[in-house]
Amino acid sequence: MPRALLSVYDKTDVIRFAQTLIDLGWDLVASGGTEKALHQAGLPVTPIEQLTKLPEMLGGRVKTLHPAIHAGILARDKVEDLEDLQEFGFAPINMVVCNLYPFRETVAQKGMTLQDAIEQIDIGGVTLLRAAAKNFFHTVVVCDPADYNRVGAELKAGGQVDLATRRQLAIKAFAHTRDYDTAIHAYLAQDSTPAPVNDTLPDKLSLGLQLGEVMRYGENPHQISGYYSRLANAGPLGGTVLGGKQLSYNNILDLDAAWRAVSSFSEPTVVIVKHLTPTGIACAETIAQAYPNALASDPVSAFGGVIAVNRTVDDAFVDALGTLFVEAIAAPAFSPSAQARLNEKRKNCRLVQIPSAYDGSDYEVRSVHRGLLVQTVDMGDPEGTEFRTVTQRAPTVEEMAALRFAWKCVAHVKSNAIVLALPSMMVGVGGGLPSRVDAVKLAIEKAGERARGAVLASDAFFPFSDGPEAALAAGVTAIVQPGGSIRDNEVIEAANKARVAMVFTGTRHFRH
Repeated sequence: MPRALLSVYDKTDVIRFAQTLIDLGWDLVASGGTEKALHQAGLPVTPIEQLTKLPEMLGGRVKTLHPAIHAGILARDKVEDLEDLQEFGFAPINMVVCNLYPFRETVAQKGMTLQDAIEQIDIGGVTLLRAAAKNFFHTVVVCDPADYNRVGAELKAGGQVDLATRRQLAIKAFAHTRDYDTAIHAYLAQDSTPAPVNDTLPDKLSLGLQLGEVMRYGENPHQISGYYSRLANAGPLGGTVLGGKQLSYNNILDLDAAWRAVSSFSEPTVVIVKHLTPTGIACAETIAQAYPNALASDPVSAFGGVIAVNRTVDDAFVDALGTLFVEAIAAPAFSPSAQARLNEKRKNCRLVQIPSAYDGSDYEVRSVHRGLLVQTVDMGDPEGTEFRTVTQRAPTVEEMAALRFAWKCVAHVKSNAIVLALPSMMVGVGGGLPSRVDAVKLAIEKAGERARGAVLASDAFFPFSDGPEAALAAGVTAIVQPGGSIRDNEVIEAANKARVAMVFTGTRHFRH
């Protein structure tokens, strides 16, 4: 008579599946709560203590960790294995039905202590699954109630579970234990793991992600997508959605870009992003005062974009929004009256409260064919970066303030990236273009008359003098760029001829 060991936390459909096994002539062995549930359902079941000859120990911590169990699971159809079992009075265990304590869900609860979390670390269940999965040639392992029907159907049809199915079930079991261990590692390491540093990468990278929300679709309606989080029950970007429609895949991408950009500024700042590109950035004494300047940078492109601010959204900011259609607003907080007004007047606008600034404390991960690219986050200039004047004329105080502002802005624009700005206001942007001179021309076109007297920032060096020459013709008075081109002298000479100031930073901010 084949034997199945059942030890499940999630008891969905386990009674029905156990009845199926009994009807097919299987002997059932179960532990703890599973044995009690089967017994109460009137099903014949052997308590695990009958096999081990020992009671549960340490308050239930030790139940299945015994040779009578694991020898039975790991035994192969070999004479020597069966003789070993017979010598000690053991019998083969042909199926293990097991799933684990809900560690992620438990540690996500408020008020959870470290000791409480540790008590939710399953030991026996993980060991059962690994042993059965390793021996899938001879043992069936079932960790997901969704597989009960499939296993039952194959047993009814042929008296056994097909080898291909057993292999698939083993793969699922190893994934179950892998994800479980990753969740434990992530929880224990969250307060003790040092932030990434620029000169090291881990040999192995465990992401520990879990599905937080299924999106309506991805970038396009024919693509499926979901939001995965490192923490259980965490909202998008670690925030909380306070109102509006469900966030889309594209909304989250744009909000991430906007939140990263606004986190670069300490003064009250407004960032408007459309399709991962800042269309406007401005600083002022309040975000209500900054908003019109951010919008003025490119009011056409701002339509249907997202907004991020680094101060509490209040009634004054809501008033300043006017009638612009906005997909989402991210802020560290919303005043009760501002939130109520936005939810009432802009029912489709998503409001996302994000309590913590973008701090670069995690790795940046991007998928490529058959792998991932991993890097530390570009959080601005590395320590020691200096603005070095390379032209005959140095920037004025006002120009230098504008250059520093523009330099912060350009780091958040897709390469090739060009920003035209005044001291606290972006007036033109050109990004995501393969030609740097074309990016300059686009920024000038967006700026219009405001290009005259503005400064220019370029995320990487100018390979030729044509880009700066186009900017100079439009009336740009100062330029900041990394430098490092073999034609730097030609670029500097063009600036000197026009009596324009230029500074080099020695630091590049590509964003692909």
